[in-house]
Amino acid sequence: MNTTTPEENEIPEPTLPEITFAELPERLRTAAGHVGWDSLMPVQQRAIPYLFAKRDVMMQARTGSGKTGAFLLPMLERLRASKKYCQALILVPTRELAKQVEKEAKVLCRDSGLKTVAVYGGVGYGEQIQAFKDGAQIVVGTPGRVLDHLIKRSFNLDRLEILIFDEADRMLSMGFYPDMKDVQRHLPRHAVNTCMFSATFPVHVIRAANEFMHEPEFISLSTDQVYVADTEHIAYNVPSMEKDRTLIRLIELENPHSAIIFCNTKRRVNYVATILQRYGYDADELSSDLSQNRREHVLGRLRAGTLRFLVATDVAARGIDISALSHVIQYEPPDDMEAYIHRAGRTGRAGATGIAMTLVYAVEKRQMKHIAALFKIEFDERPVPTEEEVADVVAERAMVFLEASLRERDKLQADRSLRFKMLAQKLSEGADELPIITMLLDDYYQKAQHKFVPRIEEKPKRERPPLQKKSSSSQGRKRGSRRPRKKSN
Repeated sequence: MNTTTPEENEIPEPTLPEITFAELPERLRTAAGHVGWDSLMPVQQRAIPYLFAKRDVMMQARTGSGKTGAFLLPMLERLRASKKYCQALILVPTRELAKQVEKEAKVLCRDSGLKTVAVYGGVGYGEQIQAFKDGAQIVVGTPGRVLDHLIKRSFNLDRLEILIFDEADRMLSMGFYPDMKDVQRHLPRHAVNTCMFSATFPVHVIRAANEFMHEPEFISLSTDQVYVADTEHIAYNVPSMEKDRTLIRLIELENPHSAIIFCNTKRRVNYVATILQRYGYDADELSSDLSQNRREHVLGRLRAGTLRFLVATDVAARGIDISALSHVIQYEPPDDMEAYIHRAGRTGRAGATGIAMTLVYAVEKRQMKHIAALFKIEFDERPVPTEEEVADVVAERAMVFLEASLRERDKLQADRSLRFKMLAQKLSEGADELPIITMLLDDYYQKAQHKFVPRIEEKPKRERPPLQKKSSSSQGRKRGSRRPRKKSN
């Protein structure tokens, strides 16, 4: 008896060729002229043909690469201004990006009759609801606020044609995974062309992509390198004696799904692990001083995905192979230059991509130059994020957690919380009570972080992006546990 499924008998669709500016339809060239474009950027050349062909794609592209135009321009060709309902949904991680995408969409679409609305938290619902009533065809928003509107039935996705995840890795780091899954439950039963854009595709982002797309093509715009080509290499120039503070800021900013933090000595390992634990992070250490039982316990937690941060020396970390590692953080450059490749190579495994960050004092820059020259690595040198930058990101992430928790409350819990309404008003009115509010928010955030870190289950058939392959069943995609889609007209 033949037990082969229909999908296994299908011939993968061919890779689509790039498109040039001259090959675009005339009205798309005119729209591009509104924003001063007379040529296409690489991400646009690669992605636009897939959206024209209604084929799902995972596109690795950094901020500033032109990815917004890559998914907006095809919408001018595919969406219809005469249809007064949401035809395209663009999910983004922050309100700033929502406003930025909305602004660009309005310029590109100004002659098309298509309307765009940005929906995000922190503002009233009135204008957003009115935009839905006016028939906005393109909705740009954060997953949380989009979900709020879907629950309130301000609009629906029954006739959605295009779904875009913009900066997907950052969306997951902000804690939006539960909201993304809830939005998925509102998707229609017909096939929806889904595209995911992300600067990196660590394993947990790939797994999330496979929950929203069926057999997507994976396209990377990364420059080929001899070593650890799928890893982004970042060097942070750290002021003297501030590595511990910088490490905390970077973790707060990046919110890594999982990471190994490398130090050169056992004493430094113990110091860094202690700092992280006191700050409230789930961290443990690995050094040659540990007993075998203790070492196996720590490694077991790391492999099981229940330990977020492992602090280790190069010697202690030998033989560790964790495929789901999203970040490697080097607290200091290694004494042995070869060790850099061994460290950085622990992320970006099994076809995934990863991030290798190194904290560098001024006196350590020479070592980094030697490493860059020896292994032909181009480091992205960045300044240390400021306290204000970190505070802004943490505040926005806290709002994501709070709004998600509020949606989870039932009627009884909502009524119970009214007991504290007067107290909340009183605390918000007095500066003397500000320490109480900040303490409550900090305690909640520390607990919520563990809850909202995405623990995306591994799927048995795939743990890497498909390299230039895609199933031809683009009209029968699956959405989570929902039944296969009907064919769209």
